[in-house]
Amino acid sequence: MAEHMHVNTPLLESIAMSKRVGTTVYLKMENSQPSGSFKIRGIGHLCQQLAPRSKGIVCSSGGNAGMAAAYAARKMRVPATVILPSTTPQFVVQRLQEQGATVKVVGKVWDDAHAEALRIAETEGLVYVPPFDHPLIWQGNASVITEAARTLGPSVKPGAVLVSVGGGGLLCGVVQGLKDVGWVDVPIIAMETVGADCLNASVKAGRMVTLDDITSEATCLGAKTACRKAFEYTQSHEVTIISELVTDEQALGAVETFLDEERVLVELACGAALAAVYSGLVQRLQAEGRLPVHLGPLLVIVCGGSNIDMEELSMLKHKLEAI
Repeated sequence: MAEHMHVNTPLLESIAMSKRVGTTVYLKMENSQPSGSFKIRGIGHLCQQLAPRSKGIVCSSGGNAGMAAAYAARKMRVPATVILPSTTPQFVVQRLQEQGATVKVVGKVWDDAHAEALRIAETEGLVYVPPFDHPLIWQGNASVITEAARTLGPSVKPGAVLVSVGGGGLLCGVVQGLKDVGWVDVPIIAMETVGADCLNASVKAGRMVTLDDITSEATCLGAKTACRKAFEYTQSHEVTIISELVTDEQALGAVETFLDEERVLVELACGAALAAVYSGLVQRLQAEGRLPVHLGPLLVIVCGGSNIDMEELSMLKHKLEAI
């Protein structure tokens, strides 16, 4: 079997984004992973460790984790069942089936699908693949930073890393990656959308918070509770994590601008990180003294996403303009 499931993704310099923030912006293009998002790093790693001789795997997902699990299972020739909430677009169901996965739709939010996946794992003796909360997943996701560091070379160190946060699996991986390459003094800007802000709510409260509901259209960020490890990192002094929010409208604007300028379509969840550049949030953090005025290059994790096509984009636009 190949050494790992993910590919080494391009690290591109964005002239347009660099101009906006007054420092070089590097884009880590995780949208070009075989499953469409960064998820294959962590989930591929977990599957290779836990699932080779299993009866099969079961994964609960808003879409991207399911795509990664289905891809990994197909490569390993083990059966995959993916449990999705009803908010998942129909074309995602179709793509999962094309990867050979059995798909079940349960409940309205990811947490409902999660409960069902745990039940199936228990009753059918399958390996449960969580979308974000597992040390093997964080370990796999850490490769996004070690890879970027290798590409940038020893003379370039980011001024900050921008990342979207759903359940916190990518954030935990980024923290681990920064430790691995000796970049612990590089701040992380952790971006969520209003209404899918479980980490930000926890940071504000100083304790783990579970949201009542997911009201954001960025359903892939839709975990009601962040993983404990991600929250612990925000409270520790190992790394600096700046937790910030943008609106769905700002995330959508970022998706559209990114499509225009970089010719790449990503989903709303990914737009949260991009919006930090497009909405002037980075400059605000500099003005507030939370980021240095003379900022080193920004490393933006373009986490990608399978939950978007042109039809979905115009539907989101329509929906958000109607609000």
